[in-house]
Amino acid sequence: MKDVNELTREEAREELAFLAHEMAQADQAYYQNDDPYLTDAQYDALKKRNAQIEEMYPDLVRDDSPSKRIGAAVQSKFHKIKHRFPMLSLADVFSMEEVENFISGIKRFLNTSADIDFMAEPKIDGLSFSARYEKGVFVSGATRGDGIVGEDITENLRTIKQLLQRITENVPDVLEVRGEVYMAKEDFYRLNQKNAA
Repeated sequence: MKDVNELTREEAREELAFLAHEMAQADQAYYQNDDPYLTDAQYDALKKRNAQIEEMYPDLVRDDSPSKRIGAAVQSKFHKIKHRFPMLSLADVFSMEEVENFISGIKRFLNTSADIDFMAEPKIDGLSFSARYEKGVFVSGATRGDGIVGEDITENLRTIKQLLQRITENVPDVLEVRGEVYMAKEDFYRLNQKNAA
């Protein structure tokens, strides 16, 4: 594969078209069909290459660019819930330069030059969700979906012991909590053993 810096304008245009199509197919396989065919590393590499080409040729950014969408449309068999505020995806970073650009972006957004304390943790690959509470009572939950509309997973979230069904202290009329649902490996192995038995 040719280095991004060596791509001609026409090669960049063709590759952006390929990446838009390939990543749309991968998103559909992952989000709608529950049948991913790319590993996370392969998908992230395509996403990073797309971003590099778009940075080099910003006028070639396509309307269907992977950089302009989050996830994929929700499956029709689930009820849909519209997010009150868009549920965005976190960006990946792969180098110290990208970390420094991230910090600079936060400082620009906050209009400050002061040092900013933050923490980082290993990525957990699970199901992003939004849980909505009204007057302290859990009323609904949704997947990220396309960032605007997600799948209704309210009843699924009710089965998670750690997710409070009621909040009693200092709670606003409406509260949305966003997080990630995942299964620890040991629990996954235990479930597989139980199913095999």
